[in-house]
Amino acid sequence: MKLTGAQILCESLIREGVEVIFGLPGGAVLPLYDTLPQYPQLRHILVRHEQGAAHAADGYARATGKVGVCLATSGPGATNLVTGIACAAMDSVSMVAITGQVARQFIGKDAFQEVDITGITLPITKHNYLVEDLGDLPSVIKEAFHIASTGRPGPVLIDISRDVQTDEAVYHYPEQVRLPGYKPTVQGHPSQIKRAAKLINEAQRPVIVAGHGIIISEAYQELRELAEKAQAPVATTLHGISCFPESHVLSLGFMGMHGLAQANLTVANSDLLIAIGMRFDDRVTGSLVSFAPHAQVIHIDIDPAEIGKNVRVAVPIVGDVRAVLRALNPLVSSQTHGQWLSQIDGWRSQYPLPPIEEDEKIYPQHVIRKICEVTAGDAIIVTGVGQHQMFTAQYFTYNKPNSYISSGGLGVMGFALPAAMGVKVGRPEEVVWCVDGDGSFQMNVQELATLVQDRINVKIAISNNGFLGMVRQWQQLFYQKRYVGTPLSSPHFAKLAESYGILGLRVSSLSEVEPAIRQAMAHDGPVVIDFVVEPEGNVFPMVAPGASITDMIHHPQKTKV
Repeated sequence: MKLTGAQILCESLIREGVEVIFGLPGGAVLPLYDTLPQYPQLRHILVRHEQGAAHAADGYARATGKVGVCLATSGPGATNLVTGIACAAMDSVSMVAITGQVARQFIGKDAFQEVDITGITLPITKHNYLVEDLGDLPSVIKEAFHIASTGRPGPVLIDISRDVQTDEAVYHYPEQVRLPGYKPTVQGHPSQIKRAAKLINEAQRPVIVAGHGIIISEAYQELRELAEKAQAPVATTLHGISCFPESHVLSLGFMGMHGLAQANLTVANSDLLIAIGMRFDDRVTGSLVSFAPHAQVIHIDIDPAEIGKNVRVAVPIVGDVRAVLRALNPLVSSQTHGQWLSQIDGWRSQYPLPPIEEDEKIYPQHVIRKICEVTAGDAIIVTGVGQHQMFTAQYFTYNKPNSYISSGGLGVMGFALPAAMGVKVGRPEEVVWCVDGDGSFQMNVQELATLVQDRINVKIAISNNGFLGMVRQWQQLFYQKRYVGTPLSSPHFAKLAESYGILGLRVSSLSEVEPAIRQAMAHDGPVVIDFVVEPEGNVFPMVAPGASITDMIHHPQKTKV
């Protein structure tokens, strides 16, 4: 029996375990959309902008560990996916983006809504395909999902000509992938693992820096076992937040530009740095010249290109971090480092997070703390990019695995709302809070309509300070308070929410914060809370660009650490 290309695509997606597609129709994918009703197993969620589809697929993938799928038409539909694809690439998120393309006879002739999307996305995908022969489609789908989800995860794009979707062929789905040039290393080299264990057993001031790779490989227990056996404190990257319980005695919190002082100081004074599933991003290291000057470095990562790229490494180990830790942990002796931990406790006491101001104004930190208290920390927090992102990293206590989701590498404003939507679709049993800024929220505010139409119960907290807050902070600290292009006017967010059919609340006094959060939690449906916060609050600690991570501005009224 012959099937159309659109049917073959749907059949193949089902074979790959796809349950949800985030998309927006257009001419070049109409044959596919016309076919979707034949496959009720595939839930299609209609977004209001293709960027929202990409970020929703991203959030879905991060929350579930599955491959996120987004769908767009040719031309502007495809190009609207680009930011979301780049975000997934930077943050190692498994995604398959499917786009329609003009019919084969029009390719290369500047046809209506034609764009070379494979050329455009070449630098931001693990791989991409232009399908011009229906016979290739099943193997392309099989390969795309394999590539997206193995090794270092990332996005793959499949561009399918419109007439391929209507062609017919006998359907056969391949059982295996044949990619002889693509074989990611999973198991670490035994001799390197032994070398790493020797360094760990000999170290006096060890520290673990845990990144997103722990979450991707679900190596939570293995990380904890290593930390406890080696008595090595654990700092995380921004994307590593929630890979290690922050209430644990060995937790340092996250490190870097806005990280906690004890995390930065511990890394700077360590004699052994065990980097696991992270890539030494500039926001983590600060000045490379002064980064961890006394430490030998063990670097465990599945991507060999990341090892030695930024920081000199004594023991490189390429492999899946869960597999590597399972081989490493039995070789590590139980250690005690009482003097080292005592010194770290001293830094905790000396340089705590700045206290939240005690007055009638609302500060973003207070909102985050109250969300944490009301939810008892049992929520998935999805943020946009800006000051609220850092406050959420600092003032919420993350003990629940994989509970902090944000755009880190690309730093996409507008990420939070569609990504939270994808998180909630993927994990409907969880409480999902979207924490966003007034500037970031407006970049994809249209997805409120998607929440309503598909009954996606996301709670939204907007930190409304009337500025592009993080940019304004830099202008205050480094540009003599010349606030150019950062003062921001916004709609009445509560009324805007109501116009979409969503419960909207506006909070302008401190006494209203907790009742509003509790009301949102009790409401059966999405809620938007507009928190009118102090306009010129700043995020501290802060490391100036290019400075050492120990050169922290810890509090505006204090000298640097």
